[in-house]
Amino acid sequence: MWKPLVVMAPFAALALAAQAQAPKTHRLEATPGTVAVGYYWADAKPALRIASGDIIDVDALLTNNPTGLARAGVPDDKIQASLKAITAEVTGDRRGPGGHILTGPVFVEGAEPGDALEVKILSIDLPIDYGYNGCSGFVPDNCERGTLSKIMTLDRKNMTSEFAPGIVIPLRPFFGSMGVAPAPELGRVSSNPPGRHAGNMDNKELIAGSTLYIPVFTPGALFEIGDGHAAQGDGEVDQTAIETSLRGRLQLTVRKGMALNFPRAETATDYISMAFDPDLTKATTMAIQEMVDFIAATKKMSKHQAYQLVSLAGNVAITQLVDKPNHGVHVRMPKNIFK
Repeated sequence: MWKPLVVMAPFAALALAAQAQAPKTHRLEATPGTVAVGYYWADAKPALRIASGDIIDVDALLTNNPTGLARAGVPDDKIQASLKAITAEVTGDRRGPGGHILTGPVFVEGAEPGDALEVKILSIDLPIDYGYNGCSGFVPDNCERGTLSKIMTLDRKNMTSEFAPGIVIPLRPFFGSMGVAPAPELGRVSSNPPGRHAGNMDNKELIAGSTLYIPVFTPGALFEIGDGHAAQGDGEVDQTAIETSLRGRLQLTVRKGMALNFPRAETATDYISMAFDPDLTKATTMAIQEMVDFIAATKKMSKHQAYQLVSLAGNVAITQLVDKPNHGVHVRMPKNIFK
């Protein structure tokens, strides 16, 4: 009888090892106790602690309040109860200096300054069937004074939204803000501008299936997420996308010793470098240099060759122009040129 036990033992050990290594999924709803409204901060109290490699199933609320939505024409029964509770209960010094409702922070075990946090976006869903667009931004003279936010219906079956009769926008939902706590000496940093900690990047390429890498500045990284968008153009020129709430599944993994100057990303089709600065020229220069350095290091080229390649095949884009004081620029390098 002992022979079958000897045969089965290795398989049982393998099954136990696989079970031990399987990532755990943590549900993180947006509640008054699990959000940071308007800031990224190294001293923020974690809403959740997870192991490296675990998955969060997380809610992210739109950047508005029940009064604003009702004024724009959203029926009360369509305004999320979580948004009502957070607006009512998270007040005073628990808010600001920015305006975004960010779910988190999430403390990731093992993350230390000098590491990178890998954020793998597994899925993004649309929990509500509407979004809004305001009017301000980079060229606000185009906006008609007193006009309310435009409410847009989201066709979740066809993944489209009609802007006007005959004008249909494809939906590509993404989180406008994903970031970690900045360096402790910076204090409580506004959620409005992006920075080296990532934050409000408004990079429309970061859809489901993409991976974001963020430099870590404090133990646990303290990851936060919010500012849901159903669709947006590069630049986000009137300051808003189709702003909506999202639910996503993201896997957070610590990359030890992966030193980064700025966040970096990868999609199914592209490598992406990013940079942010009040001076658009400086932001562009840094984003290009980030891509040159990445290509030179990973493809075994000189910087001379890598720079030429960025000019020949790379795509430089303005990510956003409206999250003051920083402008954002990203560079996409198509993967299919590397055979």
